[in-house]
Amino acid sequence: MLALDFPGSRHLVNRLDTAVHHDRTDEIANALRHTLCELIRDPAVKLPDCVFESACDHYCRRELYRSEDLGYSVIAMTWGPGQGTPIHDHAGMWCVEGVWHGSLEITPYELVEHQGERYRFESRGTMNVGPGSAGSLIPPHEYHTIRNPSADSIAVTLHIYRGPMTQCSVFRPTKAGATESDWYQRDQRSLSLDSTH
Repeated sequence: MLALDFPGSRHLVNRLDTAVHHDRTDEIANALRHTLCELIRDPAVKLPDCVFESACDHYCRRELYRSEDLGYSVIAMTWGPGQGTPIHDHAGMWCVEGVWHGSLEITPYELVEHQGERYRFESRGTMNVGPGSAGSLIPPHEYHTIRNPSADSIAVTLHIYRGPMTQCSVFRPTKAGATESDWYQRDQRSLSLDSTH
C-alpha cells in the first residue's frame, strides 16, 4: 500500500520488492542495502516534500509504503538539528537504514549484561554517515543510537523494516551522567506516525 505517491515511487517499490525476494535475512539485508544506496542516488526518485519538514520537539516518522504481500514497511524519518534517539532496539526485526539527506551520527551497541530489567551496553564506535550511505541491523545486533549532529540543518533517512514498526524498547540510564559501565532501564515505547500532509 503506497501511502504517498511521489516521483519515482513505483520504481522505488519495484526495486525494494526485488531486493526482499531472498531466502535468508542476511541476503535480504545485503540486497536492500545495495538497492537503497542506488535509489538514494537516482535522480528519478524524489521523496515527497513533507519528509523535508521537521518538528521542533521530536524526530518525524512518515510511512511511505507497506507491502501487503511481502510484509515490509518503508518509513521516512526527518531529524531536526540535534535530534536523536536513546539506545533502542527494533523489536527483533531486521532493518536497513539509508541517509537520503544531511548527515547522522550512528552508534551501535552490544548488550553485554542483563539482570532483570537492568541492561548494560558497550559502544562499538560512532560512525558519521552522509547521503548515499546505508547500513543494516539484524537481531540480536540491533541496539543503537541515531543523532543529527548539525546545529542548523535537517537530515532525512529511509528505513525498511521487516514489518510494521509500531513499538520498540528504549534504554534510559539509571543515573545522571551515566557511562558505558553503568546500567540502563528498559522502557517500551509505542511509535506513532507523523502527518504526510
